[in-house]
Order: sequence, then structure tokens, then C-alpha cells
Amino acid sequence: MAAKKRPSKAAPATFTAVNQPESSVNTAKPKSGDSSPDPPIAPAKVYLIFKISLIFLIPYFYLIFYHYKIESELRRSILINAIVSLIGFFVTVTMIPVASKYVLRRNLFGYDINKKGTPQGSVKVPESLGIIVGAVFLVVAILFQYFNFTADSNWLVEYNAALSSICFMMLLGFVDDVLDVPWRVKLLLPSIAALPLLMAYAGHTTIIIPKPLVSYVGLEILDLGCIYKLYMWLLAIFCTNSINIHAGINGLEVGQTVVIAAAILIHNIMQIGASADPEYKQAHAFSIYLVQPMLATSLALLSYNWYPSSVFVGDTFTYFAGMTMAVAGILGHFSETLLIFFLPQVLNFLLSLPQLAGIIPCPRHRLPKFDPQTGLLTGTNDGTLVNLFLRQFGRMSEQSLCVALLVFQAICCGFCFLLRWLLTVLRGAKQSLSGSDNDIAF
Repeated sequence: MAAKKRPSKAAPATFTAVNQPESSVNTAKPKSGDSSPDPPIAPAKVYLIFKISLIFLIPYFYLIFYHYKIESELRRSILINAIVSLIGFFVTVTMIPVASKYVLRRNLFGYDINKKGTPQGSVKVPESLGIIVGAVFLVVAILFQYFNFTADSNWLVEYNAALSSICFMMLLGFVDDVLDVPWRVKLLLPSIAALPLLMAYAGHTTIIIPKPLVSYVGLEILDLGCIYKLYMWLLAIFCTNSINIHAGINGLEVGQTVVIAAAILIHNIMQIGASADPEYKQAHAFSIYLVQPMLATSLALLSYNWYPSSVFVGDTFTYFAGMTMAVAGILGHFSETLLIFFLPQVLNFLLSLPQLAGIIPCPRHRLPKFDPQTGLLTGTNDGTLVNLFLRQFGRMSEQSLCVALLVFQAICCGFCFLLRWLLTVLRGAKQSLSGSDNDIAF
């Protein structure tokens, strides 16, 4: 959950408090009479981001061009979307330093708590830069409609409904950054933003019962009706808030988004390549059209947010990222797979539940303790995955901790692919033994 320290009542009326998702934010009052301009933020770590991107891009484009025989029209749409997304990456990299100057002028900044007691801990860090990522994403996604959707397209209504939910969530996130909404209200914000998607959803509301359970349920396909939409609604709430509370160190919010987005894209390509159903392929292509721009703009933000962070992303980004991935999973019809991609977030939520429910006292900042002498973090007894890693693996630097958490995120995504492969093998083995064409659902 987002954390922030409010200024005292003696603070000037023009001061606006900042909000950083459990990330190291400490709001400070502007000094009276201090008219000196703020120094520019550190340059983007574009080369580092390029090396990180290759880990994903090489297998991704290998699957598109060589491993699977994807229809030329569908491949063309995916590539156009990728090109527009790449333009969005460079626009975001360019716009973030410009926007940083404006948010600093409006006193939307914070101090990095995890660097308190060091020279970096006294540097003003611009806040809420996720608004730039969301704005560029929306422009890219809207422009892409010109290349792919016709006026009578069946997917156009759901596509615009998805963008409406994302835009709504981004707006509420920025409001939260500025007004410091109580955490109980934060839980309700995604439920409001998900309404356009739920009202426009015209897909199936059925689930396929796993074969081992068919004899107990008595059905192979179960129509959940309104209950399925309730599940979609709860999924949107969970994905949005889970990104928001799994935070606290430089690069973690954006990093986990990048890892999950990369896994979503690879999953979509694998499903498109393995299926012969045009409607099924279009659903996964629809997901790609949303996730590629999000990944590109998030990588641009990561180039500034990676340790040592020169900007803070704010609740604007965490809400935007969570809602975008929820929408992609719902309309792409792989919400169950999406939950497995979110395994670290599920674990973090379960660890946080006693404090969020008030069973255990919950401090304002559930951050690890920083030792300015050694530069290492020490885990506290707060229920977060960040603190759990430090308690289990010992003290480590902020950058090392972030890398460890992102590697764990990638391992969980890999486990999901392994699980799907095992189920596919099991399905093939049972079909060869029984001669049946029945499927095993996942």
C-alpha cells in the first residue's frame, strides 16, 4: 500500500504532499526564500535497459518469426504495434526529464528513505512520474487503432472500454498521489475504474472443469454467469493493489511490471502459434496490443527509476500497470495464468494481510532498516516480501535486493510455463491412452 509522510500543519499552504508506493519517500517542506533552481535529474540508463530488454526480445521475436507460423496479417499488426510502442519508449525517455522540472516546481518530490544519512538521501526526487508513462501509453494505444481496427470491428468496443478503465485508474492514481487517499479508500479505487470494462465485456462466462474433477462436478463446462464478472472485478482490484503494495525499493515497482509483461507477451505468442481458432488468436493478439506499449513505456521509466532512482513512479504508475495487466488477462482469456504470473504478489499480499486487516499494528512505512555506514538493508518484522527476503537471506544492498526479487518474479513466471507444459504433456498422454479428444483445462 502506498506510504507517505504528511507535512506538519505549519507547512506552507502551497506545499503539496507526495506519495510513493512503499518506496522510499519522505516528504519535506520547501525552505522559505530558497529560490535556487533544482539540479537536473540523472540521465536515463538506456544502455542498461537495452541489455535487459535483450533477455526478453530475443526469444520473443524468435517465436514470432521462426518458431511459429503466424498469419502474415496478424504478424503485421503485432509488428506495427511494436514499432509504435518503440516510438512511445523514446517519447517517454524524452518527456520524463521535462515533466520532472514541473513536478519539482509544484513541490511534488520526496526523499529516499532507504538512503537516509547519505548524500543521496538529501536529494529531491521528483514524484508521480508514472503519469507520463500512462499518458504516452494512451496516445500510442489510441493511435494504433488507426492501423488495426475498423469502425465495425467487434473488438473495438472492448478495446476502448479497456482504455477507459486504464485511463480512469491512472487518473485516480494521480489523485491519490496528490491528495494522499487513505488506504481503505485505495482498495475501492480499482473497483470503480473496472466498471467500463465490466459493462462492455461480451466474452464467455464459462470455465472448463479440469478432467480429474469432472466426475465430482458432473459437468465438463460450467457457466458462471454473473459470478464470472464478479471474479473479473475482484481480479482487477487485486492486480492493481498488489503492484502497489509490493514496493519499497528503487526499481521494484517498474521491474516487476516489466517481468510480468514480458511473460504475458511470450505466453500470448505461444498461444497464438499453437491454436487454430481465429477467435482465440484474436483474443491473445488483443492482449499483445495492450501489453507491448505498456512494456515499452515502463522500460523508459525503469531507465530513470533503477537504482539509484532519479524519479519516483507514484501510485499513478502502480495503478496504471496493475489495471493494464488485469485488462489484458481478462480480455485475452488467460486470467488463471495471469494469477500464476502474480505469485510473488499473491505471497506478498498474504504476508501483508494481518497488518492490512489491523490484526497486527501496521506502521506508516513498512520498509527495511537502512544502515548508512555499510549501505545495507536489514529486514524488519513487517509482513512484506521485501522484509522476508532480508530475514531469510541476510542483509544486502538495495540494488542486490531488487535484483533478487525480480529474479524470483521471473522464476515464478517460468514455473507457470513449466506447469502449462506439464499439463499439455499429461493431456497428450491421456488422449493417446483413451483415444479421446477431451481437453484438460488450465
